[in-house]
Amino acid sequence: MNIKTPIAVSLLSLLALTGCAPAETESTEAQSIVVYAGRSEELVQPLLDQFTQETGIEVEVRYAGSAELAAQILEEGENSPADVFFAQDAGALGAVAKAGLLVELPAEIYDLVPAAFSAADKKWVGVSGRVRVLSYNPEKVTELPASVFDLADPSWAGRIGIAPTNASFQAFVTAMRVLHGDEATSQWLAGIKANAVIFEKNTAILEAVETGEVDAGLINHYYWFARAKEMGAENMKSKIGQFGSQDVGNLINAAGVGIVEDSSAAQEFVKYLLSETGQRYFAEETREYPLVGDVAPADDLTPLSEIPSPQIDLSDLDALEQTLELIRAAGLL
Repeated sequence: MNIKTPIAVSLLSLLALTGCAPAETESTEAQSIVVYAGRSEELVQPLLDQFTQETGIEVEVRYAGSAELAAQILEEGENSPADVFFAQDAGALGAVAKAGLLVELPAEIYDLVPAAFSAADKKWVGVSGRVRVLSYNPEKVTELPASVFDLADPSWAGRIGIAPTNASFQAFVTAMRVLHGDEATSQWLAGIKANAVIFEKNTAILEAVETGEVDAGLINHYYWFARAKEMGAENMKSKIGQFGSQDVGNLINAAGVGIVEDSSAAQEFVKYLLSETGQRYFAEETREYPLVGDVAPADDLTPLSEIPSPQIDLSDLDALEQTLELIRAAGLL
């Protein structure tokens, strides 16, 4: 447990001065947590603010890329100030869990989430689903490629946008390694290096497709829906599509959460993300897929059951460092 905010310290001091200092019970646990968030601040900060308003638990958030934060926790080890790791993808969570730096979640939390979106060792759970898609300009891409591997063909030179530093791209590459092996993945990375225009973020890729800078790009589905919400779907020049059945380019991943330093406040935070309030937020505000309860996804989303995704255990996406080595070797990082 981290020593928490001055508010908590002041409260304890006041109780001591008035002779009412409580015993060391659960009720005296500090009501603040440190969250390492690999999510976009723009996307999730309103939900975190709402959590504080409703529970009184203060949240200090450190935003960065999920892979970067995973590396930071691994470096900090047991001295990490993080109480909770809120990651963009399963791979970063798995890497931290594999190092023994996440606690096993209690059944009342773990059992809320379907097994397909949770770690087999109970060290993290998914909080929202995200689907890899191909964003494309229908005037320039009249026939969708059957496989994401097709994008390494020279016919795609200069036409495809990717974001190698993005955690979702890295998790997708890990999935490719798991399903097709390192050699095939390295060959694909070499081909995509020759063809791709590099961007830092999915939003920049989508913007490049919209403006005609590239013909297509690999992104997560909700970026398209977020832009459509702003400008109207009828005004979008791009569309999103899927590859063939079982193609790794259609990977369904999960943003998820694990507890680094256990406390009632940390558990309350995770429960909040999985509550109806949290799940509705993801469905309505970020256009991700809710994973818990009866909360339905947005009407314009293809049901998860109809996504032609590959069969893969998200717990197998924990070999992040090996994936980064391949991406670096290809000259993409």
